[in-house]
Amino acid sequence: MTRPFAKYLRAAAVMIAGLAIGLAATALSLSSGYGFNPLRAGPWTAWPSVGGADIDPYARAVIARTGEAPLGIDQGLAFVAQEDSSGAQLDGACDYQIVDPTPAARLWTIALATPHGGLIASPAGRYGFSSVDALRREGGAFEIAVARRARAGNWLSPGDARRFVLVLRLYDTPLDVGANADPASFPKIVKLKCD
Repeated sequence: MTRPFAKYLRAAAVMIAGLAIGLAATALSLSSGYGFNPLRAGPWTAWPSVGGADIDPYARAVIARTGEAPLGIDQGLAFVAQEDSSGAQLDGACDYQIVDPTPAARLWTIALATPHGGLIASPAGRYGFSSVDALRREGGAFEIAVARRARAGNWLSPGDARRFVLVLRLYDTPLDVGANADPASFPKIVKLKCD
């Protein structure tokens, strides 16, 4: 009498363990990017297939969960940086400098966002810069400061956020799924100091 009960109990434990492992694997895959075939250039990462018809099911699930509308494959690419150019995690308590160049594109934008893609409440009311409104030095080069305290020139504030990401959107760019992105053509993210 106790043996059949033990078999059912063991079977139930295996099913519950399988369900827990499956749910954990799904949660991990949905929080670790947009699926397969990322395009990397230094600290910047993009997923070119996200905006196309051949989007993989994991990327489709992430987009459905976040509710975002990615750029179409013929519109441009969105690159995300979670680390600085030395490989250290971006930290809201540190000051950074974003230094040109940018890859070829008709228009680009650089903005701050939460790790989940939401806007960060900025005391200055500015969430990013574009190739049109960024102040430039002689010769066309630019620098953007990321710091909690106000800076002269191009300044973005992470506010009270401890973690943030940088999002570089390139509109009408020749980069695509098969491109070999040159890290030297992307902005450098240089850590200056930390509080």
